This record gives sequence, C-alpha cells and structure tokens, in this order.
Amino acid sequence: MARTLPFLFLTSHRGAISCLLLTTFLCSISYFIGFYQNSKIIFIADPYSTPNCLHPNLTTSQRPSVILDFESHHTASLTPSSNFDLKPIEFCPENFTDYCPCQDTVRERQFEMSQMLHRERHCPEGDEKVRCLIPRPEGYRTPVPWPKSRDFAWFANVPYKRLTESKKKQNWVRLQGDLLVFPGGGTSFPSGVKGYVDQIAQIVPLRTGDVRTVLDIGCGVASFGAQLTNFNILTMSVAPRDIHEAQVQFALERGLPAILGVLSTYRLPYPSRSFDMAHCSRCLVQWTGYDGLYLMEIDRVLRPGGYWVLSGPPIDWRHNYKGWQRQPQDLEKEQASIEDLAKRLCWKKIAERGPIAVWRKPTNHVHCIKKSKILQSPPFCAANDPDTAWYKKMEACITPLPKVNDLNQVAGGDLVKWPKRLNTAPLRIMNRYINGVSVTNFNQDNELWKKRVSHYGSVLSSLSAGKYRNIMDMNAGLGGFAAALSKYPVWVMNVVPSDAKNNTLGIIYERGLLGTYMDWCEAFSTYPRTYDLIHANGILSMYMEKCDILDVFIEMDRVLRPEGAVIIRDHVDVITKAKLFADRVRWQSWISHSELGPFHPEKILFVDNSVKMNANQVNSRQFINHH
Repeated sequence: MARTLPFLFLTSHRGAISCLLLTTFLCSISYFIGFYQNSKIIFIADPYSTPNCLHPNLTTSQRPSVILDFESHHTASLTPSSNFDLKPIEFCPENFTDYCPCQDTVRERQFEMSQMLHRERHCPEGDEKVRCLIPRPEGYRTPVPWPKSRDFAWFANVPYKRLTESKKKQNWVRLQGDLLVFPGGGTSFPSGVKGYVDQIAQIVPLRTGDVRTVLDIGCGVASFGAQLTNFNILTMSVAPRDIHEAQVQFALERGLPAILGVLSTYRLPYPSRSFDMAHCSRCLVQWTGYDGLYLMEIDRVLRPGGYWVLSGPPIDWRHNYKGWQRQPQDLEKEQASIEDLAKRLCWKKIAERGPIAVWRKPTNHVHCIKKSKILQSPPFCAANDPDTAWYKKMEACITPLPKVNDLNQVAGGDLVKWPKRLNTAPLRIMNRYINGVSVTNFNQDNELWKKRVSHYGSVLSSLSAGKYRNIMDMNAGLGGFAAALSKYPVWVMNVVPSDAKNNTLGIIYERGLLGTYMDWCEAFSTYPRTYDLIHANGILSMYMEKCDILDVFIEMDRVLRPEGAVIIRDHVDVITKAKLFADRVRWQSWISHSELGPFHPEKILFVDNSVKMNANQVNSRQFINHH
C-alpha cells in the first residue's frame, strides 16, 4: 500500500497541471484576440508629406504618423464661464494694436499722479477685460533676427517717430527708410554707449564674470543693455509707458530683456539680492525723496557687494549745470543728499569719474548695525520676507542681509563667477532657504530639462535652428528650462507665479538668469508681439480654479509674435481641453506625447504659427487613439 501512494499522488498532480496549462492557453488566446479587436490604429496620411518619411516637425518615435485623440474620454473642466464655445475669438479694433491691459494710458487717468501711482500696474477686472485678439500693425514683418536686431528693427513693427525726432541729437534711434537704426546713443552718452560702458568697466569688474545680472532703471531703448551683451551680461531694462512712447517695445523688438515698470509705490517684482549691478542714466528718479524710499528699494534688490552706477544730474554738475539749465547750488545740494543717504545705507563710494559715479553695497551688515546710530541710518525692516514683491508696498527701511559669523563673510554666501554660476547649486538651496529643495533635486531638475529641451528641439525645428530670441517661461521653477537653452542664442524671462508653492525666483537669479513675479489671472507687463516662444509647464492646472483659462490664452496670444511658438505641457485631461482654446485663438497646434512616451499621462500641446497648416496637416501631427 505504501508503494502505491507516490504513484497516486503523482497522477493526481499531473491532472491538475494539465488543467492549469489548458486554462492558461485559453486565457492567452482570448487576451490576444481582444487586444487585436480593440486596438486597431487608423493611419491618417499626410498628403503633404513624402511617403515613408518622417514629418520634419514630428516627434521621433516608433509610430511617427499615428494620432492620439483623447477628446471623448476626459472631463477636466478648465473654465466655468466659457462653456467651450468653439467659435474663434474675434480681432480687436485697429486702435488696440499696442494695447497693454495693465498699463492702459486711458485707464491710468483714474489714478493719482503723485508718486507716479498712475504708472503702476492697474489691471482691468471682470467685464472690463477685453476678449479679443490684438491685431498686428499694418505692414508688420518678421522681426530682424538676432544679432542684427540689436542694431536694426522694422519701423512697421514699432511705428513710432517721436523718439527719432525728440532724441535725434542724443542718437537714441534713427529712421532710415523702412528701418529703425539704433546707433547706441543715449541722454548721458550721445557720443556712443561703447565708450560709456568702457568707462564703467574701468571701475566695475564687467569682464570677469563677477557681474552677470544688471538692473537698468529708465532704460530708454536699452542701448546700455545691448552693449553689456558683449560682456555676457544680462540686463533687465525697465521703463514705464510714458511720453517717450514704447521704450520697452523698442528694446524687446531688438531682442533685449525688458519689462514695463516704475519706481513708485510697490516693490519692483524681483526678490532681494537679485542683481550684481543697478544702473541709472538720467532716469529722473527722486532718489532722496520720500525718505529715500527708492534708493532703499535698489538696496533691497542688490546683492551683497553689488554696484550702483549713477550718471546724469547731479553727477559732474560743475561742468554740466549750464547744459542742464539748472542752478549749480541746487545740483550741489542734490548730490550731497544722495551722498549722505548712500552713506547711511552703509554703501561705499568707490569712484566718480566724469559723468559717472559708482557706489558699492556692503557684503554684510556687521559694521552697519554697529554704526547705525552714529550714521543715523534708516531703521532695519522688521522681520518679513524680503523676497515678497508682488503688489507689496515699499518701506523706508534697510532690508537686513542674512547674518554672518565673521566680518569677512559675504551674507548669504559668495556666488561663483559666470558661466560656472549657471549649473552650480544656488546659495539659497545650499542654505536651505526653500523647503523641500535640495542639491540633489537641483541636479536632477537640470538633467530633466536637458532631456525635455532636446525633445522640444526635435519637434520645433525653429528652436534648434536659432530662429527664436525672446522666450518666456510662464512657470519657471528652478530655471532648468532656461539653463538647458543656454546653448542657443536666446534669453528667457523666467516667471515665477506669485502664488506658487515655492518662491524660487531668488534661485533663478543666483544662477545668473533673469525673471519676474506674475499672477497669470492678469496681463503681463509688456507690449503685444514681444516673445518668440512661450513655455507653459503645468500653468493651466495651476490656474484652472483661479480664473478663466480663456483669458490666459488671450493674454498669451497678445504677448506672442505672429509667427511665434508655444509649448504647453500638462496632464492629458488638461491638454485636450487646451487644444480647444488654442483653436479659438487661431493657433496652429497639435497634441504630442512627451519625451516619456505614449503611456505617460503628461502630454504636450505644440503651437507653431510660422507655417500655416490645413486640417489634414494638423491631424497628421497628432495621435488619435480610437476606442
């Protein structure tokens, strides 16, 4: 009996194994039959492409001609009021060609002129918002490419003659035929900006990589910033929309960083310790007025050890008071007041040569705190966030620098020189100022954006061909997108939403990049048609519950140049709805997989308005998954 037990045991298990194998076989057959029936791909041919060849603007993948359409299967709601009206948005009247919603010259009349309050941002709300597309001026042409644009621009694109006439003797800009020519003159340097900057370079280390980010207040047509590009220096040129007519628009048409702004009531939209140098060339700012409020704001945004360069009245008043048509005693008193205020801010005057004077901010506040009573310095600001700057009123107080343990230490740490600065872990990360952001996160973010930008370049041929110059990143994070673009001849306006979870704009500036704060429920402080490429990573998800996304798209269209491009990356639910908005603002757009492939929920909406496409061409670029 004992000998038969193993045989019976084996026999019973053989039956069980056979049954299991048969069941597995039948399930497999059923699976493959179901897979085949439910995953038929419909190929939509592009009649404009060569058979068996990749479309030149298509993402490289195993199925470059296959299309994904998620339209019927996702229910994300991007806007409560638009109800996905599919009708294209109408164009505004012709007099809206240069409409700036938050710097509207008609709207500003409602506000007081004292302290330049009327020149601050005053944005329309609710029904006051204009829901139409800004028309281009008659005769508009594709902007002159960089670097030629630094010296030339089409008059039809910025059709204003006032500066060519009122500033003719100062050589700001000249009109020659259908071209605007920028000879490099300015109010304080009518003989040319090159000699002027060379003078500054004898005092400030412009050639060493120590100075990378510069703030130019009252920038004119940004000839100062244009000259600094020869030193690999980025300049944020700032000017209000005033009687000088489109200064900032001239600057951006030249391919130079610029933004509408004014020293008035609110802090400038930059974090503390942002700029290596600040510059004012006859910018008409009352530096000692309002208890020194404006010079204290410059102090806030200057880095420890940063430079302030001042030219024009009252500097060198002994030789220029007649030309300025000013009384010498008034100018002498004005300069004495500036000298005194700078001293009370603990700045050190390092040079005055001809029309130029240069001060330097201290590297820490050890001595300043000890001597504050003797110097009768303004009070130090109470404990608050010095980086908060969106609609934050300026205060007549000194922004305290981070504490140091030694007199010779640089508050917050000593920045490395450019270009090493770009990819070195920023001091705000090293010092753990931003919760949840480590050096490891920073390095990973850099690698991530290198891959993403490489993917973008494979889709948008104009990017890799160097046809873009002015680029905006609507949600810049750590600045990885801009850093990955450093190999191209571009500059990036890195925007950090004012209500973002982490305020990372200080990190971006420590990398040697430029940027600003912004609330995307409002209009950006720029003229229409000023950016070649707009990048929006997760911005729609961020704002879908805060304001009407259609308004965001209309604003993006206002800022975008007519032949420009847009890259929107977000969750597939959001992207499929975004495509509807893109159609309404008349963009040439298509949905694509991200670099993560077809099975990842993150998708990209690409917009390329440089080539007009018909419906078949648009379809050939998309992926449609038929169920």
